[in-house]
Amino acid sequence: MIATTFNHAGGVGKTSIVLNTGHELARLGYRVLLIDLDPQANLTSWLGVHDARQEETVYFTATENAPLPTPRRVFGLDLIPSTIDLAVAESIIPARFPAILSLRKVLRAEPQRWDVVLIDGPPSLGQLAGLGALASDVFLVPISTRAKGVEALHGLHIALKNYQEFQSDLRVAAYIPTMYDARRREDNQILEQMRHTLPKITLPVPERAAEWNRAASSGKPVTLSAPRSDAAEDVRKVTRELIQLLELPPVRTFTNAPEVSRGQ
Repeated sequence: MIATTFNHAGGVGKTSIVLNTGHELARLGYRVLLIDLDPQANLTSWLGVHDARQEETVYFTATENAPLPTPRRVFGLDLIPSTIDLAVAESIIPARFPAILSLRKVLRAEPQRWDVVLIDGPPSLGQLAGLGALASDVFLVPISTRAKGVEALHGLHIALKNYQEFQSDLRVAAYIPTMYDARRREDNQILEQMRHTLPKITLPVPERAAEWNRAASSGKPVTLSAPRSDAAEDVRKVTRELIQLLELPPVRTFTNAPEVSRGQ
């Protein structure tokens, strides 16, 4: 299963969802690959990788049709990192049709290597976003429980229709409400609106800025940096829902404890 967290609005928790649900899936025994397509490289740096090179990114896959680079092994996950150099690919891809389908091609060449591939796309509707979208089977759509979150849905659905011209079976597997604060009347109203208008909506992910920021600063998933925290429990709940919504098969083996060493 290949899924892209997709939303052209920034600050809605895309990277948090990819990293933390990805790590939880790996802890449960799934073989997981994370791909960072954002030149800002927030996913990469959150995982403590600060020395990534251009050849480790999807840059040459996108611009020269090269094979997928060898992933980094971090916290039980495989990671294709990002660097600022990836921004250059944005201008090269349009000149190399069908370069926008190159990531799809290389991932489908190894269908048994990973159980789950999670792609962290950039907060835009540019070529890199399209590269991830068209490589995917499904979208995971984080939406903040704010007015701007709902407003972003119109543009997102237009983009989905455009991508479906290339890939007719592309669909949204789950909408994930984020930044939720149960004390705010607006948040509760918008969450209720989402539940009435959107299919396959998960439990909301509450806004716990301090816990998320500490995890990012530590260079670890939140279930490792603060395994007994409310944020860690939020991750576990959402991951359980995603296993059902993505229709993932039962895992072969289970690990009893999360991995701590970065090289494992």
